[in-house]
Amino acid sequence: MAEELKIGIISDTHNLLRKEVLEELSSCQVILHGGDISKPEILQELQKIAPVYAVRGNNDGDWAAGMPEILNLQIAGLSICMCHKKKDLPQDLSNSDLIIYGHSHKFELSEKKHQIFLNPGSCGPRRFTQPITMAVGFLKKGKVRIEKIEIPHEEKK
Repeated sequence: MAEELKIGIISDTHNLLRKEVLEELSSCQVILHGGDISKPEILQELQKIAPVYAVRGNNDGDWAAGMPEILNLQIAGLSICMCHKKKDLPQDLSNSDLIIYGHSHKFELSEKKHQIFLNPGSCGPRRFTQPITMAVGFLKKGKVRIEKIEIPHEEKK
């Protein structure tokens, strides 16, 4: 029986790694970050957990100059395209099974023609009244199942 690979998918951490996010990521074999990391220390902390693949976001400064804005990679038979802003995704995504983007801080999950489009939302500082979210992908035999993770938060009074 083929083993399942657990992939943590986050974006827009904006220099905040919540303990609930780290706990969820602690059982992942790979971490994907859709940009707006803010400081390299965030990636260093994530790399202590698992290999990290990340793209540069519009709020990532000079330290991230060498990071790709668009990243295409293969993980265990799954072809992934990742970019921070959805509008900056390549025109031709025909070779991608999973398309990941961030920026809006809003969780989105849709499937089109056997492709999965995913914005894991933001698991960094809460923006307005939006929920704090991330995603986990369970990869087996080249197919991925995405699960939304909502992080509890305190309501402002």
